[in-house]
Amino acid sequence: MNLNKVNQISTKAGDQGKSKNYSNESFFKSDYLFEAMGTIDELSSFLGLSYHYVELENRQAITTIQQTLQNIMSLIASTKKEQFAQLTQISEKDIADLERIEQSLLDKNPLSRGFVLPGSSGTKAAAYLDVSRALARRAERRIVAYVNHTSRDNLDNIMKYINRLSDLLFIMARNS
Repeated sequence: MNLNKVNQISTKAGDQGKSKNYSNESFFKSDYLFEAMGTIDELSSFLGLSYHYVELENRQAITTIQQTLQNIMSLIASTKKEQFAQLTQISEKDIADLERIEQSLLDKNPLSRGFVLPGSSGTKAAAYLDVSRALARRAERRIVAYVNHTSRDNLDNIMKYINRLSDLLFIMARNS
C-alpha cells in the first residue's frame, strides 16, 4: 500500500479521540456535537442508498435534502457567530419546501389509517426510506441534546427542518 495515498485522507490528528469543529475548536469525538453530526451523516448516507431505488421524481428531492444536510452539519459545527452568519442558513422556505413535497405526495396517495410496520410496503425503496426516517428521528434527538447541552439559540430552523424531514420520509416510503 502506498502510504502517500493514505496520508491524503488521514491527518492522524484524531488518534487521541479528538476532532475539530468547523470553527477549529477541539472536542472529544464522543461530544454531543459529533453525535449530532455523525447521525446526520448516517442519514445522508442512507438517503444516498435510497436514491438508487426511489422513483425518478423523488431523486431530485433526495439530492436537495442531502445538500441541505451538508449545510446543516456546517451550521452545527460553527460555534463562532461571525462564521455561522456567513454560511447558508436553513430558512422557513426550506421547511416549506419539504411540506410542499409532502402535500404533493399525500394528494397523489392519501395515507391509510393504522400502524405501518417499517419495511412492510414491499419495496426496497420504502424500506430504505423507513430506515432514513428512523435516522432523521435520531438526528433530531441528537440535535436537541446538543442544543440543550450548549444552549445554542440559533438552530431552531434546523430542528424544524429535521422534524419535517422525518415526516416527509415516512410519506415518501408509503409512496414507494
